[in-house]
Amino acid sequence: MNSKRLGLSLLALLIAAVAVAADRVVVEDWFKPPLGSKGIPEGWKGQNWGSPAYDLTVEGNPHRVLHLRSQNEGSTISKDLKGKVNLKETPILQWSWKAVTLPRGGDSRRKETDDQAAQVYVVWPRFPEALRSRIIGYVWDTTAPAGTIVPSQKTGTITYVVVRSGAADLGKWITEERNVVEDFKRIYGETPDNPAAFSVAIDSNDTNSTAESYIGEIAFTRR
Repeated sequence: MNSKRLGLSLLALLIAAVAVAADRVVVEDWFKPPLGSKGIPEGWKGQNWGSPAYDLTVEGNPHRVLHLRSQNEGSTISKDLKGKVNLKETPILQWSWKAVTLPRGGDSRRKETDDQAAQVYVVWPRFPEALRSRIIGYVWDTTAPAGTIVPSQKTGTITYVVVRSGAADLGKWITEERNVVEDFKRIYGETPDNPAAFSVAIDSNDTNSTAESYIGEIAFTRR
C-alpha cells in the first residue's frame, strides 16, 4: 500500500472513530478512580445536606462498578455534565445496576418512606436551584410498581420514574435504557435543554433500614 492509500485509510479510520464516539457519551465507567477506592469517587462531588456516610467503593475487574451501601442514611454524589451531552444527538440514557438489599418498606410515593436502593438522576438546574430545578430520578423502588411516575413528596424538584420494583430481580445485573427526551416531555410538557449534571444515590434513612446496590457504566447514546 502506498503512502497516499495508507493516509486515506487512516483518515477513514479516524472519521469512523469520531462517529462512534459521537454515538455514545460515557458519563462514568469507574476507571478513573483507583480500584478499591472508598468514599466520593474521583471526578464526583458530595451533597450539601444531611449526614451522608458515603459508604461507596470502586470494585471490579475487568468491569469497574460502584458498590453502594447505606445504613439509616442517604448519600448522593454528583458530576458536572455541562457541554458534554447533546440530547438531540444522544437522547438515550443507558446504565447497568444490581440491587442487593432494598430499604424495608421503601415507597417513592410517600414522604415517610422515600428511600431507594439504587438511584440515578439527570439534572437541569434553574435558579433558584432548590425551588426551580428539574430533576428526573430513575430508581429501583421497594414497593411502588415499575412504570410509576410520581413527584417526590419530600423534594419538590424531583420526579421519580420507577424503573424496577421489588425483590424479583435482586442480585442480577440489569442494563436499562430510557429516552430522557421523551420522559422529560411526558413529565414537564416540553422539550428539554441539555442536562447540566448527573447524580447517583442510595437512601435508607426514612425507613430506618439498610440498602445495598451496584452501579455500572453510565452513558448517553443514540436511538
